Amino acid sequence: AAKFFHANLKTPEGQAGREYWLQKRRLDPRTVTHFGLGYAQNSWTSLRDHLQAQGFTYEELEAANLVRRNEKNGRTSYYDNFRHRVMVPILDLRGNVTAFGGRVLDDSKPKYINTSDTLAYKKGHDIFALHFAKNTAKGRLILCEGYMDVIALHQYGFTQAVACLGTALTREQAQLLTRYCGEVVLCYDADEAGQKAVQRALHVLEQTNLKIRVIRLHGGKDPDEVLNTFGAERFRQLLESAANDIEYQLLLARGSLDLQTPAGKAAYIKEAAKVLGWCSAVELDIYAGRLGQELEVDKQAILLLVQKQRKHARLRHEQEKSRELLEQRRKHNLQVDPERETHPAAAAAEERILGLLLKHPDFYRKARDKLTAEDFVTRFNRQLAEALFARLKNEQGVTPELLTGALCQNELDECMRMLVHSEEVANPLMEFEGCVAKLLAEKTLAAHRQTDLAQLDDESYAALFAGLKQAPDGVF
Repeated sequence: AAKFFHANLKTPEGQAGREYWLQKRRLDPRTVTHFGLGYAQNSWTSLRDHLQAQGFTYEELEAANLVRRNEKNGRTSYYDNFRHRVMVPILDLRGNVTAFGGRVLDDSKPKYINTSDTLAYKKGHDIFALHFAKNTAKGRLILCEGYMDVIALHQYGFTQAVACLGTALTREQAQLLTRYCGEVVLCYDADEAGQKAVQRALHVLEQTNLKIRVIRLHGGKDPDEVLNTFGAERFRQLLESAANDIEYQLLLARGSLDLQTPAGKAAYIKEAAKVLGWCSAVELDIYAGRLGQELEVDKQAILLLVQKQRKHARLRHEQEKSRELLEQRRKHNLQVDPERETHPAAAAAEERILGLLLKHPDFYRKARDKLTAEDFVTRFNRQLAEALFARLKNEQGVTPELLTGALCQNELDECMRMLVHSEEVANPLMEFEGCVAKLLAEKTLAAHRQTDLAQLDDESYAALFAGLKQAPDGVF
């Protein structure tokens, strides 16, 4: 398929592709050949017919994402996936073509169509042009947003340029980079979307041992435009003056603030403290000193602000972890006992009753005449209640050790959780009696929720009202 697309550039039908690569993109014919660039004809079946003539089946072409299937009126047909687009072949580390990127020749949408994941290709794993760049990297790779920028950089001599493939940088791609370099220079578009992509890439790369720098593009929205406007020397200057990740974050924090005013200085220091909060001790000392000199502010004041920032960051992290744990517990509880979501009030009362019985088994005597396992609304808690009530009725112990033979591990885990929570209760007996009343009231309410009040006679209506009136506060 790659050879077919490339050969199309030399045909009359490929004139649009030739004009795009050679004139609009200003590529040298040698660059076109080096990358195997091509053109997909404005046809529904040209590639399909070409490959079918060579013996490939429709099923194989569909599996490679070169054609698509169409089911209509009980008939199946296949048509080319790429049509009237310039084509960029994606090579793996051994130089095999595993996928394609297809770009429109104008500004119509979708701008790009890329090969979907296949048996031979996973877009979150491979890196464009790494097959070429690994041989000239010399310890440093330039990571771009798209393959068009990479192709332009290679033509201008920056052959260590690579790009992700239609996705944000993944951990798998970051780990792949560590095999071929010690430093990555991010060279993303200067627009807002490009700078957000830089932030995401920094987050992933900071989890590796790679040295990271970021180019701030001036004079063009992307590397291709900078090269075509100012040439290779200008880009080389940008490359050599690229900021490390801390310096880049500080530049972003500075933004358009007026550092000649006290308010501007204070706002900048506040934002800079958030950046320095993640630095090592040595980095913090260096950059706090630089900021102090630049802004004519006492270095110790900056260090104190960073210390407060770190404390706040730790608190936020702990709060986030607590929320995550609570959410995990909620999901776990719903898996164990799905009825919790339908009857939250009853489930809460049931759990407190069971936990208090585990802690204070003698409470059972106070409730056995008015509470049975059948009064428990949720299935899982009802099963636990049956097991506990049977042992308590026979005056057997209900410590976790004694329950091992009677309950499965999930049930034991839930018992331990309920027991731990019951230890926080200030007045256990009052809490126990209140939860029993609450559970019985909730059961009464549940039984009448579907009742059509209009169909009740006066006596039944009065009984229902009396039952609801006697329910403890906060139940309804």
